[in-house]
Amino acid sequence: MSPRTRRILFYFGAAGLVTILAWGVLGLPAYGQYQGPYGDLVSYAAVQSRHATDVVSAVNFDIRAIDTLGEEFILFTSVMGVVLLLRKRVEPKDVDEAAADVATGREKEPPSNAVRLLCLGLVGVSVLFGLYIVTHGQLTPGGGFQGGVVLATVPLLVYLAADVRVLHQIAPRKLVDAGEALAAGAFIGLGLVAVALQEPFLTNFLPLGTTGRIDSSGTIMAISIVTGIEVGGAFVVLLSSFLAETLERIPEEHRGEP
Repeated sequence: MSPRTRRILFYFGAAGLVTILAWGVLGLPAYGQYQGPYGDLVSYAAVQSRHATDVVSAVNFDIRAIDTLGEEFILFTSVMGVVLLLRKRVEPKDVDEAAADVATGREKEPPSNAVRLLCLGLVGVSVLFGLYIVTHGQLTPGGGFQGGVVLATVPLLVYLAADVRVLHQIAPRKLVDAGEALAAGAFIGLGLVAVALQEPFLTNFLPLGTTGRIDSSGTIMAISIVTGIEVGGAFVVLLSSFLAETLERIPEEHRGEP
């Protein structure tokens, strides 16, 4: 297929996509004029029945928690696939030791004082903000997925301010692996506890507390916390695996250099 033909097909496809999107947007109801009963029922159930003021978290971690469980294990399986694909290059040693050995031979350029100061200054802020997002998902926009990603940036900031060995000192690979796996299993465990109590899977069995307080919403908060641990751990595992692979490849690519 010639470049001219590909451009023509692209223009037709882009025009069709824009037309469909415009059609859909023009068909939306006016702001504040919701036309379906589902949102009204969910809003009522989230606050009155679940004691959660953030309806999105009530949907994610209670009303449709089984969907969220599947999404979490999609991430878990993806990370496991990356680790399996990269396992060959670091198989003879523990990944932490391999990364440290390679880094000893050829490390990244040391960061400037400005970069080091900025990254270290952001560590504490990122930890507090990530913990806030994870633990307040039932009250304000956020939750385990968003907070877990924020917490995962902390080891990256440490790496940018120092090197890979310091990263593995504050986030040991084996500990992160275990935490991620236990948190993923805890999500299922919370559902099985409900089954053991003769309730449907993932039904709330904890005290709901007072609406608007951090200890409210029962299992919604618990699931948000274990999700935050799993998501944060998953991204740290990805970071460690990619860094180990990169640092091991660098000497091979520069063997011909004097």
